[in-house]
Amino acid sequence: MSVLKKRPLEQLGYDFIPAEFIREGQDEYTLRFQQNPRRDYRDLTAAEIQQLIENGNWSSDWSKVKVSAIFDPNQIQCCKFYGLVRIGNLNPSYLEYRNLRLPIGLYHSTIISSDFGDDVAVHHVGYLSYFIVGNDVLLSQIKEMETGSTAKFGNGILRDGEEPHKRIQLELCNENGARSVYPFDGMQAADVYLWTRNRQDTDLQRRFEELTDHKFGTQRGYYSEIGDRCIIKNTFTIKNVKIGTDAYIKGVNKLKNVTVNSSQESYTQIGEGCELVNGIIGYGCRIFYGVKAVRFILASYSQLKYGARLINSYLGDNSTISCCEVLNSLIFPAHEQHHNNSFLCAALVMGQSNMAAGATVGSNHNSRAADGEIIAGRGFWPGLCVSLKHNSRFASYCLIVKGDFLHELDIQLPFTLVSNDVQNDRLVLIPGYWFMYNMYALVRNANKYQSRDNRNFKNQYFEYDMLAPDTVNEMFTGMDTLALAVADSLQPGEHETRQQKLMAGRALLANNIDLKDKTIVLTEAENSRRPTIIQKVGEAYHLYRSFIKYYGVLHLMDALEEGLSLDDVLESLRTEQRTRWENVGGQLIEYNALQRFLDDIKSKRIDSWEDVHEFYHEKSKEYLSDKQKHALLSLIEILKLEGMEISKDKIVSLLDQALGHRIWIGEQIYKSRAKDYKNPFKNMVYANEEERDIVVGKLEENAFIIQQQNELEIFKERVANLKGQF
Repeated sequence: MSVLKKRPLEQLGYDFIPAEFIREGQDEYTLRFQQNPRRDYRDLTAAEIQQLIENGNWSSDWSKVKVSAIFDPNQIQCCKFYGLVRIGNLNPSYLEYRNLRLPIGLYHSTIISSDFGDDVAVHHVGYLSYFIVGNDVLLSQIKEMETGSTAKFGNGILRDGEEPHKRIQLELCNENGARSVYPFDGMQAADVYLWTRNRQDTDLQRRFEELTDHKFGTQRGYYSEIGDRCIIKNTFTIKNVKIGTDAYIKGVNKLKNVTVNSSQESYTQIGEGCELVNGIIGYGCRIFYGVKAVRFILASYSQLKYGARLINSYLGDNSTISCCEVLNSLIFPAHEQHHNNSFLCAALVMGQSNMAAGATVGSNHNSRAADGEIIAGRGFWPGLCVSLKHNSRFASYCLIVKGDFLHELDIQLPFTLVSNDVQNDRLVLIPGYWFMYNMYALVRNANKYQSRDNRNFKNQYFEYDMLAPDTVNEMFTGMDTLALAVADSLQPGEHETRQQKLMAGRALLANNIDLKDKTIVLTEAENSRRPTIIQKVGEAYHLYRSFIKYYGVLHLMDALEEGLSLDDVLESLRTEQRTRWENVGGQLIEYNALQRFLDDIKSKRIDSWEDVHEFYHEKSKEYLSDKQKHALLSLIEILKLEGMEISKDKIVSLLDQALGHRIWIGEQIYKSRAKDYKNPFKNMVYANEEERDIVVGKLEENAFIIQQQNELEIFKERVANLKGQF
């Protein structure tokens, strides 16, 4: 039942913090004055008080209403004041934003114990309590703005006297809450990833909790804040918020327990019909049209639109979700999901991903319990009407063909097309599919994500290139997987050990044997009794090898152009080996360095989230050189598999191979786009080729293809210059 309390009117505006929670030497205004240290307020004169009363204003105690030097009582009309209210300068002007023009001052509002900066325009705010409002702020037609003494502004902390169940947690990657984290302002996808993993390491988990608690005090009494130059209008409820400068909020149903980061360079906008509760919103975000978000973090430059529902989830930087539902998911940067009938639940999606219409990723309706998970490497693309079952795992750049996948999947071959062959009751994989059939989209996506990275401070290096330590390592593993599958399928029972099978499979593939009429079966890719068939095995194996070699030569070229000699390069790598890497929130970090870092957290050598983020920044600075080292070691390893070594005699051949591969990539980019122009079914909706070219553009004028052709010419010059040195 509802419990209404009745207290004397003269107490309204006071006792914000219960007496038992006011610390020694402090009062209820201590934190407020720290938040707003301004001290040039003065008392009202008797004449000003009289004029205010004549203007329809009322106060329980006019001595508690303070004003600044520039003050005209006629700019305050029909307002009620309770408690200590402090008002900055009010110039005889009006504020204008787009077509809204309102005079500076306070009009038709009820104000309780709040501070205002200079030149605010406050109009028809039904109830405003315990707020600190910045300069040049426009507030219009707002039903309720309130703050409680335990306000946490979306952070997963507890205030003095609060019970543990009051702590906000994000139940990520799993619906049972066993991977929950405490959200906080400034939390990076990398923080969340490390915290949701490593559950067996209780010391590390405890340290993450400690870092979060240390970041924020437990003291009660912080006021809500609205930064300079904010516009908030036509809104119902705003409670316990911290809003940065230059934010634009209109037509919102509810903002409750939320931090909204915003600045002049990276301003955030929140629009009509949105309800946002228990969340952190990053810089430069856009949230519009009926969005519902509860227990969430929206990282910088991301968007929620058109009725999207984001619950118990983290959405990484530069991402967009519209129309659909996302629950209990950790999503790395550059995620796209635009369709009302797509559903994502209990998943770890590692970025540069795209959810098609009808895709149901992570539904537990076909499982026995709410404890399943799906892990998808970057570049994940479930196609139209795909339904996946927990638990499933996918390597980078997996494309899932339309269909209901009734069994758990473990696809560890990168760049693979995954298809459900219902007629023959089998799972079909085409590794390297993107290389063979859609190079245009593959290369263009990397450029697209790079161009859409709008962060003003790119202090974390997000990897968008399809060739990077994570994908190259997966291709090495993929080559072994293909070799083992070929040996098992073509020479069953002939080899006793894994190494023997591996060598046999490599030999068969290296000899380019004809596999068209051969059935190559992969085990342990699907939790079922039906077979998993790999198609285009030979092509995929050689494409993996070619791209690894190309990756290595690209970085060898960079090293040589930087002035290093081949002997210097080889000597620096003489005792090194290719290492494991991990995708940590969109940033790739070498595994051993990551483990040392986690040990430093446990030993308290790293003792704050600021220190944690500094580690990311330092590794970002080192990333390109570390990536180059990985690429060179990969080149050495792939050449060793071919029975070769890098030498000055081989450099010209390697450069020619790289150039040939780059030319082939350009041809594949063109061919994969040209198919749409040659396909009669694509063309049948146009009256003629002229109309088609007007609607979709001429193939020969395609900006991306032209860009790739220009880059190829530059690459040819680089190769020619380096060949001249040898």
